[in-house]
Amino acid sequence: MFATLLLGVVLNPSPVPVAAAQLMTPPLPSPSAHHTNRLAREKSPYLLQHAHNPVDWFAWGDEAFAKARAENKPIFLSIGYSTCHWCHVMERESFENQTVAEYLNQHFVSIKVDREERPDVDQIYMTAVQAMTGEGGWPLNVFLTPDLKPFYGGTYFPPDNRYGRPGFLHLLQNITEMWHHRQDEVARSAAELHRHLHALADQQSGRDQALSPTVLQNAAARFKSEYDPRDGGFGGAPKFPRPSEPIFLLRYGVRSNDPDAVRMVLHTCDRMAAGGICDQLGGGFARYSTDAHWLVPHFEKMLYDNAQLVQLYLDAYLVSGDARYAEVVRDTLRYVLRDMTHPEGGFYSAEDADSEGKEGKFYCWTRAELATLLTPAEFKAATHYFGVTEVGNFVDHSDPHPLPNQNVLSLVHPDLPASDRVWLKSAKDKMFTARAKRVRPHLDDKVLASWNGLMLGAIARASAVLGDESYHQAAERNLAFLQAKLWDPKTQTLYSRWRDGERDSVQLLDAYAFLLDGVLDLYEATLEPQHLEFAIALADQMTRKFYDPDRGGFWQSPPGAPHLILKVKEDYDGAEPSGNSVAILALLRLAAITDRADYRQEAAQSLRCFGQRLESLPQAVPHLLLAFGFWLEEPRRVVVAGDPDAAPTRALVRAAHSVFHPNQVVLGNAGEVEAFAKTLPLEQGKPTAYVCSGTACQPPTHDPATVRRLLAQRVPDRLGSK
Repeated sequence: MFATLLLGVVLNPSPVPVAAAQLMTPPLPSPSAHHTNRLAREKSPYLLQHAHNPVDWFAWGDEAFAKARAENKPIFLSIGYSTCHWCHVMERESFENQTVAEYLNQHFVSIKVDREERPDVDQIYMTAVQAMTGEGGWPLNVFLTPDLKPFYGGTYFPPDNRYGRPGFLHLLQNITEMWHHRQDEVARSAAELHRHLHALADQQSGRDQALSPTVLQNAAARFKSEYDPRDGGFGGAPKFPRPSEPIFLLRYGVRSNDPDAVRMVLHTCDRMAAGGICDQLGGGFARYSTDAHWLVPHFEKMLYDNAQLVQLYLDAYLVSGDARYAEVVRDTLRYVLRDMTHPEGGFYSAEDADSEGKEGKFYCWTRAELATLLTPAEFKAATHYFGVTEVGNFVDHSDPHPLPNQNVLSLVHPDLPASDRVWLKSAKDKMFTARAKRVRPHLDDKVLASWNGLMLGAIARASAVLGDESYHQAAERNLAFLQAKLWDPKTQTLYSRWRDGERDSVQLLDAYAFLLDGVLDLYEATLEPQHLEFAIALADQMTRKFYDPDRGGFWQSPPGAPHLILKVKEDYDGAEPSGNSVAILALLRLAAITDRADYRQEAAQSLRCFGQRLESLPQAVPHLLLAFGFWLEEPRRVVVAGDPDAAPTRALVRAAHSVFHPNQVVLGNAGEVEAFAKTLPLEQGKPTAYVCSGTACQPPTHDPATVRRLLAQRVPDRLGSK
């Protein structure tokens, strides 16, 4: 029913006579400085970007919903994020347009949502649009009844009919006509779609299913079949790093002695690090590559991508021993600590793709610019190394004056003669200094507990693997910031977002799960008992608020959260891993450290909840596959007895992290650790390491080299169905 009705909306954009002026392409936007709407009261950078639109925007909440009900108006819900390129385009074309704004204000209640602050709202309506149209993305634009049920939606709508999409004003007029003259049909369509979404959510909530180790083998085979042997990565353009996928395949390859799987991942790491998706001057990775070669990125940089890529490159370094991967980690963290860190230690969310209204302008170069900036020797070395050409490799599509001859920097000829490397270093220093004087892309400076948890874990683990004390200090400052700004110790509540001195009131699984995972990485890197205590507090509150005791799995928002028409258990590991995948793996790790049977049972039941997904569509859940692999066998435990702040203890901890062994935990013998670890003493009064499985341990040692040797010994797989 809903599909039939809505097909008519798209195919018949002007079913009723309207004024000729209304059917023309909307005029150019008028200056918006004279307008201020209620979004000016919000903290979200995305909402604040729209605070001076002539559209009478509301934030998601009671005020908007009450107006829609009282005036019997449909809701226009627009969802995006502050560094979204096509969100900016639609704002310029439509939301800054006086004619469009007046029409919206007269006929709709318009609501703006930041998807990064409200992923629960975004998930519901993204699922609805995908059900209606077969596609999704941002900006996400959805039309709702006053009781919040969707009846039509899409992504970007151009100002007039183009790209096979209806013009936005035409679409608004047609929706209005339907609402006034066919409202019963709209209501039935919305009710049918709502029932369909409920059925999907109920199916997603899981059934208990036994799982076999063949899940891992089948998943690896599927990933390997999608591998691009030329450029690395999995699948074609556009290419997203999606780090959970290569992280899983690398772990599978090492565990199963599959050198092809290992080679595929290392080649992918090589090609990404050499491509334009990696900022060759400033460090850090862009969100994705528009082509299959990792050359031309979509230039926005996201905290969550860079956090996960640090974890991937740490794995690649440990598996291969190749110092180049460690350098990628250092370059990425240098970028994060330089450009993405609040003075008090929190990590910002993202940087935009655009500056001065043009995508990539901050990052690209012309050959003429470099000829002016560099000496002849520097110019020769840099243009050869980066493959800079006169015509360029990036086409600027911005209107009305595109920039010509733009080059995205990538490593085209990395094997420079030694004599040229001095000139390359000098050239890169000059280019970085010159670039720093350009207008920077917009910084989304909100601090999200979830994404900070990802980066906290990455930088904490890097401190242990690379032995860099500055990373340890940054991790400690970050956790202190999050505890001060987003954690209420009295109520044991973690809030989701902090910005400009204010936190929100939203409760989200991702915040608890991602921060729990990051705190565990920090504990395993430091063995500080207070970090383990905080991890336990987060885990206990996470299960209390979000766990489904009947079927397993975790709800994205607490049951009964206001204004949500569905209860959702998100399990898709896309650019970010799902809250469920991260929560399950974190609980398994915490169970191995504390021997808490309840954590292990909740994780196991949750794996069975998503068992069908693991079996039938493993490519959708690569991070969940990491959790499943951890669950299949008893993890190895490295217990280090000794003062966590003592240099010999830290040396043993670093040794425990220096060998690639993902099914392993590192713990001390004090605090809320499992009982057996507490029985393991210092030998001869010195910090002592024990490599254990169950209650059996290798002989104790004070020597970091011995720890590395013991961990390098291969333990036969003991995989069996559970």
